Amino acid sequence: MKNKTPLKKDITKVVLESGIEVDPLYTHESIGQPDLSNPGEYPFTRGIHKLMYRKRPFTIRQYAGFGTPTETHERFLYLIKNGQTGLNVAFDLPTQTGLDSDDPRAVGEVGRVGMSVDTLADFEEVFDGIDLDKITVSLTINGSAIILVAMYLAMAQKRGFDIKNLRGTAQNDILKEFIGRGTWIFPVDASVKMVVDIIEYCANEVPKYSPVSVCGYHIRESGANPVQEMAYAFCIAKAYTDETMKRGLDIDTFASRLSFNFDIYGNFFEQIAKFRGARRLWAKIIKEQYNSQNDKSCWLRMIAGGGGGGLTKEQPENNIIRSAYYALISALSGTQTMALCSYDEAFTIPTEKAAEISLRTMQILIHEMGICDTVDPLGGSYYIETLSNQMEAAIVKEMAAVDTKGGIVKAISTGTIQEAISRQAYAREMAIQNGDTKKVGVNCFRKEEEAKTVEFHPYDEENARKQLERLHKVKKQRNSIEVKKCLDRIKQDAQDDLNLMPSVIEAVKAYATVGEIAQTLKDAYGEYDEPIYF
Repeated sequence: MKNKTPLKKDITKVVLESGIEVDPLYTHESIGQPDLSNPGEYPFTRGIHKLMYRKRPFTIRQYAGFGTPTETHERFLYLIKNGQTGLNVAFDLPTQTGLDSDDPRAVGEVGRVGMSVDTLADFEEVFDGIDLDKITVSLTINGSAIILVAMYLAMAQKRGFDIKNLRGTAQNDILKEFIGRGTWIFPVDASVKMVVDIIEYCANEVPKYSPVSVCGYHIRESGANPVQEMAYAFCIAKAYTDETMKRGLDIDTFASRLSFNFDIYGNFFEQIAKFRGARRLWAKIIKEQYNSQNDKSCWLRMIAGGGGGGLTKEQPENNIIRSAYYALISALSGTQTMALCSYDEAFTIPTEKAAEISLRTMQILIHEMGICDTVDPLGGSYYIETLSNQMEAAIVKEMAAVDTKGGIVKAISTGTIQEAISRQAYAREMAIQNGDTKKVGVNCFRKEEEAKTVEFHPYDEENARKQLERLHKVKKQRNSIEVKKCLDRIKQDAQDDLNLMPSVIEAVKAYATVGEIAQTLKDAYGEYDEPIYF
């Protein structure tokens, strides 16, 4: 880098979490080789669309879902009435881990952190009256994604929608579950196989649907720094892409529907540069490494919002301010969809009031702050352009380091990535506790004997009981012989290494349960045995 400004002895050295040192001054000479491309032009540093938000603001999609399908349906209608343009569905832990509500292991967790889903009947209720041609739906599901995606498609077909025109997203990034959240079910190889089944099926049958949202978000929340967040996500996306192309699909038949979910918390400028540099890098990867002939395949399509990891239990109202900055970062970074964390997420799933504040934060940004007036307003900043270049180079270096470990799938299978991130998470928490990393209201600017004023979202045991009754009613009314026949076909298709989507769709239409289908797949593939690390 040219013209690096030397630090005076009385100026403190500043190093970003990514390891990049910040100069006290940047000039045009700092940038080096400038990227002179315009928005909507390869390599899309300044945004994937020419006019970006001037033509259409980012989609607002709040994370929502709790209790029974009845309760979640009511929350969805409330959010849509108040201006939300997309739904991001939360599922409870039993659903995420492939258990039915009446499973003994589900006791106390039915509907606690998301909506409980056992059969297609639950999807039929929660989306009743919602126009799927106008509202895009994101399913935040991973280990049991193949079952829940099948239910969504079956529900849409039963309501008369043409699934070839259906838009939405399945999170469905199982590799990051092994790194971060932990709602895995099956072994790594089998899990990746099912992700690719969905990608392949959607490429052929649901071409406008995004079959996977690769989640750097959860990797970052688990302890990764911003560079690792992007690098690991890109390595994972490449792994899915490689496996899909092994099935004979051309890169341009599915790459444009790959999407990403990224995190925002930390240094304001570091986050913006992270996305600008990464968007350029992803475009280069798809064009140069996979020989894409379609520029749309090179788009880094993303949802980016505030991360709960940046919020605090201490002085929770401060989280409203943090979230507003997260929203601004997201918009200045060129996101396509924004899902903003609510101020009470450090305590509980968002209350209706907290969700409304987050919704209004994004609406104020669109309608009052002028954020949609022009494209990439920070483009040309000496600091932002330099930092974008540095972030891209750092991500490339980190991806190369993963390759030396045998690739992302092997590194995850052996626990290498998990161990490194766990150590980093521990070191970061210790830095907060000892004050080296400042956190307002936590280790500085505290008040003595602060009262916690957050309203907790209630857990309703009665609603959990109603969900069990609903499940048992469906089991009594369905054709058990047909269910068994469908489950047998799933097991046979698994053993024959066929795409599982057609047989799973038929099973959910027969009202086979999440737990029954998951157990059938466990019988075929086994279960994941987590390596011990740290």
